[in-house]
Amino acid sequence: MNAFAVIGADLRAARERDPAARGLLDVMLSYPGFHALVGHRVVHALYRTRLPLLPRLLSTWMRFLTGIEIHPAARIGSGVFIDHGMGVVIGETAEIGDGCTLYQGVTLGGTSAVRGKRHPTLGRNVVVGVGAVVLGAIHVGDGARIGGGSVVVKDVPAKATVVGVPARIVMQDGKPVRVVPDLQHVEMPDPHGDAIANLQRKIEELARRVQALEPDADEGEAWSWVI
Repeated sequence: MNAFAVIGADLRAARERDPAARGLLDVMLSYPGFHALVGHRVVHALYRTRLPLLPRLLSTWMRFLTGIEIHPAARIGSGVFIDHGMGVVIGETAEIGDGCTLYQGVTLGGTSAVRGKRHPTLGRNVVVGVGAVVLGAIHVGDGARIGGGSVVVKDVPAKATVVGVPARIVMQDGKPVRVVPDLQHVEMPDPHGDAIANLQRKIEELARRVQALEPDADEGEAWSWVI
């Protein structure tokens, strides 16, 4: 896919996924997420030619203009949509598949200072919610959804939904996944009931002892003596 086709796919993605968009011209002129992607595609092409300094300088200017920071080396597929992208950070070795959607404040960050693969890889059609943080050289499968505010530090299977800190799977293939087993309310501890039952056993034991000491006394007399 050539550069113009990729940019066109990004443009259509914003138009189709944002109900507030009023048309392609609206997206083209007023969407910082789209501007950041177009700028990155130019910067990334320059980066691949091994030009010194210039790609990094241009990416810094794009961050200043859009509020979105994308390292020149990051690999981003086509049809990607960055919605309300202020504060989005995409690290050097991050990879984003076709059709992904990122919301504001998303971080695709690294967990190591060692050179090499240290940022996440997102498969196709992944949705990353507001303020979510995806850390390390992990893989997020195709069609996965990451809830807002989640912190993801482990691989996410395809078509899974994860939420929380750290993130846990709550849905898989559209079906709920139980994170905590059902509480057995009928088997919950009852300290007061246990104390009463224990007292009852002691009373019965005392009654048997009294009956043994006074064999002529009937059971009712033994109970009255104990009580």
